[in-house]
Amino acid sequence: MAQVESQATEHHGESLRRFMRQHPPFDRLPEAELQFLLSRGQLVFYQAGSVLFSPSGTPVEHFFMVYQGRVQGVRHEHQQDHVQFEIGLGECFPLAALMGERPTRTEHVALNDTFCLRWARDDFAQLVRESEPFREFALGGVSGLLAEVGRQMQQHVAGQLGSDFSMAQAISSLVARAPIFAMPNATLASVLAQMEASHVSSIVIIDSGRRPIGIFTLRDLRRRLVLEGWQPEAPISAWMTPQPITVEHDLPVFQAALLMAEKGITHMVICRNGRLLGVLAERDIFALQRLNLVSLSRDIRCATRIDQLQSSRLALAKLVDQLLARGAQADQITQLIARLNDQIVQRVISLVSASHGAPTRPFSWLCFGSEAREEQALHTDQDNGLWFDAEPDETEAVRQQFLPWASEVNKQLDSLGLVWCPGGIMAGQRKCCLSAAEWRQRFAKIIHEPTPEKVLEAVIFFDMRAVQGDIAGVESLRQALLEWTQQRDIFRRILTEDALRRRPPLGQIRDFRLSRGGDHPNTFDLKTEALAPIVEAARVLALTHGVSSVSTTQRLRDLASVDGLRAVDAAAYEEAFQHLQLLRLQLHQEQQRAGLAFHNRLNPDLLNPLNRRILRECLRQVQRLQRDMASRVGL
Repeated sequence: MAQVESQATEHHGESLRRFMRQHPPFDRLPEAELQFLLSRGQLVFYQAGSVLFSPSGTPVEHFFMVYQGRVQGVRHEHQQDHVQFEIGLGECFPLAALMGERPTRTEHVALNDTFCLRWARDDFAQLVRESEPFREFALGGVSGLLAEVGRQMQQHVAGQLGSDFSMAQAISSLVARAPIFAMPNATLASVLAQMEASHVSSIVIIDSGRRPIGIFTLRDLRRRLVLEGWQPEAPISAWMTPQPITVEHDLPVFQAALLMAEKGITHMVICRNGRLLGVLAERDIFALQRLNLVSLSRDIRCATRIDQLQSSRLALAKLVDQLLARGAQADQITQLIARLNDQIVQRVISLVSASHGAPTRPFSWLCFGSEAREEQALHTDQDNGLWFDAEPDETEAVRQQFLPWASEVNKQLDSLGLVWCPGGIMAGQRKCCLSAAEWRQRFAKIIHEPTPEKVLEAVIFFDMRAVQGDIAGVESLRQALLEWTQQRDIFRRILTEDALRRRPPLGQIRDFRLSRGGDHPNTFDLKTEALAPIVEAARVLALTHGVSSVSTTQRLRDLASVDGLRAVDAAAYEEAFQHLQLLRLQLHQEQQRAGLAFHNRLNPDLLNPLNRRILRECLRQVQRLQRDMASRVGL
């Protein structure tokens, strides 16, 4: 039963003001708008078990904010499912129903003795009309809060680094001058004169429609002069590099930088609808950075000793700081880490082959887990394997040739900070150094003769890709796995039950369920308790619905397109995953700067109220995803 204790301002005005100023959106409201709310609000007491409101045929009548206690939401779906969530201090509800001027779909119950601030629907509507920050909050909901947290995180890191541009902005925003170009029949001498007059080191060759057909750089000139000599009257078309890599004007800066690093190019040709717009050199993108992504990638590819790669690993940590400061998204940063780690693995393979003898047979170096999904943070271990072709009668002999070499690769990767896998999932271990036929047999046995023990041991292998070698062969096996799992309900059920064993650390009394002792008291593990449940649920649903993508973010998007998840739910799960990843990346950066050993344990008490609220909401989304997965798989 609700008890209206008083008009909010009569006896609690100043304490309510301070409380509201601690929570969004009230922390950003002008004083007059906050005073309006205080003058119109009521402080209402609800005894534990009281129903604040339930689904009915009429629109909801009030807007609420929890002042003390906790409220539980229960949604009755399909006449049997009960979807629950909790609303804690400073949180507002029911925004979606109020904005939609509709009945609520959720019953709200006081979980314990609870005080709420309550406003009439008309007061809520008036503030939405008249207050821009309040309207943004009401329309954006949790997504708006996540964006605000992201801005705060970016500003925090940017304040340390002096950042002044965003890696998320369009590449065209960095174009400061008109492009220098020439036609294909122009002579080499005239083109060089044009470049000298314009003070540029590259020039784009275009056709009559202003479409790029080639690029010519001073580096090209130096390289070819040695071989071919000076040819001033030769057409530039004979000296240019044809079919230059081009990007459209709206490509984010981060994606352009990653492309330059992957392709080893120093100039990026930018187009608008296929027509030349401008050219950027790598220095244009990274002029304000102390570290250059393209040069870092080049240093890795050109390293002649393992200790040089150690420097590249240290430089990678600095680059992550810079990307955080420039607004790169979590999946962009983890993708970058994974791809540069791929390059490090490839270079270590080359260096070990040079010093210990190269394998005499073709092979593929496989990666599993977070590296395969391109979701690596700086703190990561090795999850890899070796794939080779061999006839059955020679398989063991070939394996014995590979094992010492693969063990040396694992050893050198460990020395670079890609530490030994505690579960022994490494190419230098016999169980992960298999012929193509053995890999296929291993997966087939797990799927067709599943036991909880086998599935638990092998679940990491279901996120797999080739870092080097027979990419097509590995992809063929992945497609076969999708087909096999769709036919095996028992396997999917065991996989689902295993995924449900990890529960997000939401508390019944306190906001979070935290460790009591150990090396990191009052913390929880971001990776195993928050991120892993999302990864595992997305994997189960992807295997169930035949979604072939590997990354968690892409799996969630693809599941929405094949009706494996509702689009609105998939977007909410993705937002939660991205934010939790950002928290993990930020945690590692703080440890790196403090000279501490990497770990994934987060103390929520060190977060500000907004970050705590968003963290709690993200963990609720993890709960919802697990229930969604169980329901769709039939548990």
